[in-house]
Amino acid sequence: MIYKLLATTEWDDALAAGHFAGTALDHQDGFVHLSGPDQVVETARRHFTGATGLTLLTVDPSRLGGRLRWEPSRGSQLFPHLYGPLPVTAVVAAAALPADVPVADAVAALVG
Repeated sequence: MIYKLLATTEWDDALAAGHFAGTALDHQDGFVHLSGPDQVVETARRHFTGATGLTLLTVDPSRLGGRLRWEPSRGSQLFPHLYGPLPVTAVVAAAALPADVPVADAVAALVG
């Protein structure tokens, strides 16, 4: 599985639309940023510390087809990048993160 952290309001909008088109950063970079299971806690720590109102999506990469590419990013690690919208049908779980727990800790508890 791979993961996407996003604002819960963005996930609500995606559910209504049937797909998630991406965050402002995703649009800027030209792909939807995703993380592998060994990367998502550090992503939470680096980019979402102090944020509230977040949801962690668990995504089945086999449902994304050829639009998913693993490309070098932080520290030359290969990260999953999705070139195109993320269909809600590829999301196998969506967990709202509690506001009273640090984001990285909440993500670590969910990912295991």
